[in-house]
Amino acid sequence: MLVLSRKLGEKIYINDNICITVVDIDRGKIRLGIEAPRDVPIFRQELLGENKDAKAPPEKPALAAKG
Repeated sequence: MLVLSRKLGEKIYINDNICITVVDIDRGKIRLGIEAPRDVPIFRQELLGENKDAKAPPEKPALAAKG
């Protein structure tokens, strides 16, 4: 596991198409902004259910139609 320290407003880049920004730090909680292509699934750990410790994400959910 790579562990990085970041301050408010600082960014972490993953490849050329994913950017994570620290957008808020308040009372021991941080808020992250994630910019990634729509086809990159992003899940909170608690939504992974039984797969929470697995490396592979669950089946890709259907994208909501725009309109």
